[in-house]
Amino acid sequence: MTFPYHTLMVQGTTSDAGKSTLVAALCRLLAREDVRVVPFKPQNMALNSAVTIDGGEIGRAQALQAQAAGLAPHTDMNPVLLKPSSDTGAQVIIHGKPCAEMEACDYHRYKTVAMRAVLASYRRLSSAYDAVIVEGAGSPAEINLRDRDIANMGFAEAVDCPVILVADIDRGGVFAHIVGTLDCLSESERRRIIGFVINRFRGDIRLLEPGLEWLEKRTGKPVLAVLPYLHGLQLDAEDAIEQAQGARGTFRVVVPVPPRISNHTDFDALRAQPEIDLHFVGPGRPIPPADLIILPGSKNTRADLAWLMERGWRDALFKHLRYGGKVIGVCGGYQMLGKTITDPSGVEGNPGVSQGFGLLDIDTELTRDKRLAQVEGRCAFADATVSGYEIHMGITRGSATANPAFRIAARPEGARSPDDQILGTYLHGLFDRPQALRALLNWAGLTQVTPVDLAQLREQSIDRIADAAAPVLQALRK
Repeated sequence: MTFPYHTLMVQGTTSDAGKSTLVAALCRLLAREDVRVVPFKPQNMALNSAVTIDGGEIGRAQALQAQAAGLAPHTDMNPVLLKPSSDTGAQVIIHGKPCAEMEACDYHRYKTVAMRAVLASYRRLSSAYDAVIVEGAGSPAEINLRDRDIANMGFAEAVDCPVILVADIDRGGVFAHIVGTLDCLSESERRRIIGFVINRFRGDIRLLEPGLEWLEKRTGKPVLAVLPYLHGLQLDAEDAIEQAQGARGTFRVVVPVPPRISNHTDFDALRAQPEIDLHFVGPGRPIPPADLIILPGSKNTRADLAWLMERGWRDALFKHLRYGGKVIGVCGGYQMLGKTITDPSGVEGNPGVSQGFGLLDIDTELTRDKRLAQVEGRCAFADATVSGYEIHMGITRGSATANPAFRIAARPEGARSPDDQILGTYLHGLFDRPQALRALLNWAGLTQVTPVDLAQLREQSIDRIADAAAPVLQALRK
């Protein structure tokens, strides 16, 4: 069956309105019909990223959308990725590779250059696929960012494509969000919007219908669909951490949440595990007792290390280990476990040296070269395979690496302490494969582990959101 639009853009009235999931749903629906469909996000700001088949880095949401379309992730699907390293600065990644560290105003001026990369990627995808489903970023109503916009209406105007506007009714104020967004747009931008999608509705639809009628009369545009609130989805988050802990088990896993935490999707498999009680501990929250503490990745390792030190995590780690607990450090968390982190070139901020937690005999030097690789190997402490991806800037050396965590081909990877209470690794996604998940939890002290296949759960969730979004596709074809 044909799709009436070669390029269709999904924009939102707010961040987290449901743009990413709607794009994934449309990609799955069209892929089911054998339409050659591809996702595209011109500019993304996120600390959750994925490694592509062409050796680059894109937002994890676009990797999930590629999965929904039956494709391997490619850098053209997200040509501009911004990874915040401070409140005002970010690493700018163009076509999957780091370009520069820029402050916000500098990047705003750079957008004319970034737009060329965006349009080059779009042209390649447009010529290779029947349909391009585009995701906007944030909201098109951010009028302070309209000048040189490449993420929302600036892109839509450049390629002359129609737009769907999605709004989250669960937040409240959905009609104000939609009408207010339209009021902030220019006349040509308003004409691009072909309809609205109201997301995350729960309740009796009859109570909503008067509002829908008012909205259509007020704007002259149709409500394409009202999508239900779907519980229990297992989808990669673009950035925000879902705070629902799913405390079902007795084995407590604690993960601190420093300001620049990255790739917290590493812990999705743990969240899905019925034996586990997973706790993300943010600022202002007490550090609870745990069986396993995991230090996550970070976009600014030295700054996040200082943040953890100031909030008592060093003492908490030592106490945890004295009582027989286990510790895992992933990427930046692995670097923090060592003796020192040196940044001679100012890769993540001011040049200098930070003292780590001193729990592993390793030292790390941050470098400008970023390692991006999808890897597969075996656990060094169990008969189990592991797969994942590396995204890091830095070289780690020390005697602890002689006792590795994994073996990737012939290469030892990561490190373990002599008493085997501490494990450090650069592998993101290390819990995703059921074999590795079971081996790591056994190592941490959980002996009975229910097999949970995260990849299968993601596939089921993609199918659920696609089934729910079928009315959107039907309305677009009318």
